Amino acid sequence: MVDDLIGHYLVDCEVRGMAPGSLPRYRSALKIFISYLGEKDLREAGREDLIGFIRWLRKDRECSQKTIENYFSTLSSFYKFLEFEEIINVNPVPPIRERYLRRYKDNGDSYTRKLISVEDAARMLKAEPDIRNKAMLAILFKTGIRRGELVTLDVSDVNLVENTIRLKPTAKRSNRSLFMDDEAAYLLRRWLRVREGINRREESALFLSSWGYRISRNDVYRAVTEAAKRVGLHDPSSKRLEDHFGPHCCRHWFCTHLFRAGMRREFIKELRGDSKKEAFDLYNHIDLKELKEAYLACIPQLGI
Repeated sequence: MVDDLIGHYLVDCEVRGMAPGSLPRYRSALKIFISYLGEKDLREAGREDLIGFIRWLRKDRECSQKTIENYFSTLSSFYKFLEFEEIINVNPVPPIRERYLRRYKDNGDSYTRKLISVEDAARMLKAEPDIRNKAMLAILFKTGIRRGELVTLDVSDVNLVENTIRLKPTAKRSNRSLFMDDEAAYLLRRWLRVREGINRREESALFLSSWGYRISRNDVYRAVTEAAKRVGLHDPSSKRLEDHFGPHCCRHWFCTHLFRAGMRREFIKELRGDSKKEAFDLYNHIDLKELKEAYLACIPQLGI
């Protein structure tokens, strides 16, 4: 019965347009919660069970705050599905998340994602010895692409004549075309030459793992954090978010430095591709040629 519920939930996620690569993580999180509950019915879990789950994740499994938040994001989505299907009356997760999983900095202010300078980004790329990782870093910095979007890229999605990338459709993305500059295109060409010699499995994926398969989200995370750690920009032992540099920090870097270079806000919003837009955006049609020219004028150069 429980497996059926999870199966129906994952099908619902697909219908809602959730990224296919996220579904195994949702299943894994739910399986871990079921293991914690033991004999108790998943549909009957309440406040004490959820609080106990947080305690168990912290003390017994020694999970990070971010990992616990990810588990509870999945649980909230799952119980919202059960509520929608009228299997339960109320989703029990939101009050627990609000009380126990809100983030605070040491000074009581809201947390700040780490922002590095253009010079620091250049140091990361120059210090990275692996051409695959170097190309991935360049794409992350130069396009603002999300980690999941990077993972799903195929070679056929890249146009090295126009220097554009075509994304797979997702619920989070309103635009699918990304621009890249000559620096990113140069590194991507170098990687593609290497990739051609190692792609014995004839994979379509743009970026391959060391086993010859499509890279995973964890592969991207390791590549970014190790590159940042190599030049002193990532401290995995610190509990402060500001001491960590992960893939999403590249997206933050992309948007912030475009803004600092003078790019118009509506252009940055278009390049970010956020799915939720203001009503006015429906009438604000941006010329792609003008957008690309503004991008090339504002995107920071890393001296590659």
